[in-house]
Amino acid sequence: MRISSLVLASLCFMLAVSPAMAKDQKGQKPKDPLAMMELWKQAAMPGEPHKLFATLAGSWITTTKEWIEPGKPTMESTGTAESRMLMEGRFLHQEFHGEMMGQPFTGMSLDAYDNIRKKYITVWVDTRGTGVVIMEGTGSPDGKTITLRGSHPEPGGGTMTHRAIWKIIDVNNQLVEMYRAHHGQKETKMMEITYTRKQ
Repeated sequence: MRISSLVLASLCFMLAVSPAMAKDQKGQKPKDPLAMMELWKQAAMPGEPHKLFATLAGSWITTTKEWIEPGKPTMESTGTAESRMLMEGRFLHQEFHGEMMGQPFTGMSLDAYDNIRKKYITVWVDTRGTGVVIMEGTGSPDGKTITLRGSHPEPGGGTMTHRAIWKIIDVNNQLVEMYRAHHGQKETKMMEITYTRKQ
């Protein structure tokens, strides 16, 4: 409730101090502030993508396959993940514990669906770096296959691009496939994580 009050107070402030916000891009007449506030309220309400995220809350067992080098066997490991909804059902938070390249690994993500931009957004941090990876993309009509893209700088220069395909098979099963490309080279599969709900 406190968060909702702060959001409404912030919106009132923005509309009061910035009349330009209430104009459309063509410079037409200002829109009615009350109508704009109603649009903001609607945009802040969790929708179907958020309801789907909520079905993923809980404890998971993970199986990870890593493709370290093309043509070589995959490395396989198991782990766990805990997921929960935040901000009154608006964001999915995950904490992942497992292995990466044979070493202990912890990662954390925040998954969102932005009602205004009509895009999915994932923010990821982990123990293998000090940076933040942000990926965004779109979903299939049923929202159960989400394709995300992003990039991050690499040590020594250059950029690695990422593509993730997140498949929500059902409330008990998920699959995440990760692809990468170094310095604009050909994309290769780097990882696959299978999530099975802990019974």
